[in-house]
Order: sequence, then C-alpha cells, then structure tokens
Amino acid sequence: MLAVYKKELKSYFLSPIGYIAIGTFLFVFSLIFYITTISIRSYDMGNLYFNTARYGLLIIIPLISMRMFAEERKTGTEQLLLTSPRSITGIVLGKFFAAVTLVVIILAISLVYYVILCFFKAPNLVPTLIAMFGFLLVAMAAISAGMFVSSITENQIVAAVLTIVLVFLPELTGMFPIINLIDYYQKFPAGLISVTEVVSLLAYMIMFILFTIIVMKRRKSVK
Repeated sequence: MLAVYKKELKSYFLSPIGYIAIGTFLFVFSLIFYITTISIRSYDMGNLYFNTARYGLLIIIPLISMRMFAEERKTGTEQLLLTSPRSITGIVLGKFFAAVTLVVIILAISLVYYVILCFFKAPNLVPTLIAMFGFLLVAMAAISAGMFVSSITENQIVAAVLTIVLVFLPELTGMFPIINLIDYYQKFPAGLISVTEVVSLLAYMIMFILFTIIVMKRRKSVK
C-alpha cells in the first residue's frame, strides 16, 4: 500500500491536477471569505468551510478522483497493477489515502485565513478545527464514491460527470436526501461533533471503498 500511496501522491504534484485542486479550493475559499468576512464582517470560519464544501468540492473531488483507475485503464497500466504482487485492497487504499492527503494539505493551507482573521478578531480555534474535521470527513466520503466511479470506466471525463451525479446531484436538486453528504455536515461548522453524522460519513466511505475493492478483484479475476 505504501508504494502505491507514494506513487499516487507524487503524481498529483507532477501533473497539474494537484495544483488545480489547491487553486480551486483557494479561489472558492477566498471568494466566500471576501463575501462573508470583508463585506459583512463575519468572523465565522465554520461558515467558510461549509460553503466551500458545498461549492468547492463539486469541482475538487471529481478532479482528484477521476484519474484514479480510469487513467490506469486508458494507458494500459492497469494490467501491470493487477498482476503485481500487491494486494487489491492495498492498491485501493493507497490511492484513496493519497487523495485524502492532498485534501489534508489543502486544509492546512486554509489555516492562513485563520491567521489573517487573528489580526482583527481571533476566532475560536476549537470550532474551526471541528469544521475542518467535518470537511475532511465529507471529502473522504466523496473521494471514496469518486474512486468507485473511476474503477468502472476508462474515460476520465465520464468518471468526473458520474461522480458529480452520484455525490453532488442530491445537494443540487434536493433529490435523495438520504445520500446527500452536505446534510451530514450541518453541525460541524457550528463546532459540534455529532456521532450520527460521523458514523454516517464513515459508513458511506467504507461502503464505496469496499465496492471499489470488489470491482477491482472482479477485474483481476477475468484478466
């Protein structure tokens, strides 16, 4: 798993994808920061993370996850991956945690805005960290779904579109509220950790990781 993790994490920064993901987050975060903090003088970091999760992840997650397995299939390296001595579970988890690490890096960069606010009115750090924790959980759940989609197609654009439909369509349309990830991020921005929301997001994440492992084991068995 570690070798796959290192390879995947390095690939994010040897290609434009990692920088585009970071740039997209900073653009959305900065825009919301300007609207809420500069314009109406709100110092609520939780609101910043909530709205960035709502609008920024719509772009960031498909961008990060679309290439995970679809690119391997398109370039013909999937067969080498599946026939390597590494386990399918290790391969899937390595790719997953590499994407999660990229999100952690993005969240670490966002603390710059907390430092900026400290020059005016220091927000409470604990609620900010809780909002970041919830953001990370939502991102991890969305990445797992995007990874699953990438495992069933070889076209990265199709993978990105299907990820938006699967993960973000309930939020955009109000349909299927039971699978709307943003609904499980309602309490974190207020500095509250809800066991129900944590368990729901973790269950969502584990479910799609298992689906991906099943798909890849199936593909390996027919090689």
